[in-house]
Amino acid sequence: MKAIIIDQYGDKNVLLEKEIDKPGIGDNQILLENHATSINPIDWKVRAGYLKDMLDFEFPIILGWDAAGVIAEKGKNVQGFEVGDRVFARPATTREGTYAEYVAVDDELLANMPDSMSFEEAAAIPLAGLTAWQCLVDFGQIKEGDRVLIHAGSGGVGNFAIQIAKSFGAHVATTASGKNEEFVKSLGADQFINYKEEDFSEVLHDFDLVLDSMGGEVQSNSYKVLKKNGKLVSIAQSPSEEEAEKYGVKAEFLWLDPKGAQLEKLAELYESNQLKPVIGETFNLSEQGLKDAHTLSETHHAQGKIVIRVR
Repeated sequence: MKAIIIDQYGDKNVLLEKEIDKPGIGDNQILLENHATSINPIDWKVRAGYLKDMLDFEFPIILGWDAAGVIAEKGKNVQGFEVGDRVFARPATTREGTYAEYVAVDDELLANMPDSMSFEEAAAIPLAGLTAWQCLVDFGQIKEGDRVLIHAGSGGVGNFAIQIAKSFGAHVATTASGKNEEFVKSLGADQFINYKEEDFSEVLHDFDLVLDSMGGEVQSNSYKVLKKNGKLVSIAQSPSEEEAEKYGVKAEFLWLDPKGAQLEKLAELYESNQLKPVIGETFNLSEQGLKDAHTLSETHHAQGKIVIRVR
């Protein structure tokens, strides 16, 4: 099968197109005929070596954390899924990711795709959508009427977070650049903060929850908008215990725990028209396609998700 691999850390030029064997599957796995995957910042952060002390990878590595396709084979213990089913997942990969024509996936990580959902839409959801869900629902315990600040609302996690928060009936404020104002409002944002012109910490007050995807000064200033006993969840860096204690809030760093059952929840939101994956640009599964996709992702200015069409 065709796959895009890296056999060393470095810039985009370490991405190589290779023919390799299809992965084998265990009794509780399926072999997915991959139709689409997508790009997340963790892809190029791993490629560049930024996370080599956190993640125990061995070369060669196939990057990629999202998959959508058709079940080609199933292990003998797999129940609830059949060969030919259209499914999507965030596989629990260590070194065999989703920049490939076939992917082995644990059955507990699978979710059925709604009939109306395209493979490209499905591939845009898993990592970013699950991250947003776990930040808001698992950690934030979001409920109707909550006031929620979502940083970088036009980004991959941010655009899902806005839609998920609105599905719970929350009031949503978000930061983005001026050119993305109409976009984030179209997702449901109630309050827009142009981070280039306004200091969100001087505009917003008495919020219940902040989703921080920026870290640094943005994270430190986010405590100021929270009410006592509010919550801050970060996907950028671990919050300071001292700062959280100073402001009397609960703060945690979230590392995604993939779950098929939660993907099913996101599929239900899609079917009820409360969640729409936003696809920015699409590239083909090729060495040049992945190089171009990484280049775009590294600008931090991609709107929505960057999708890779596998077949």
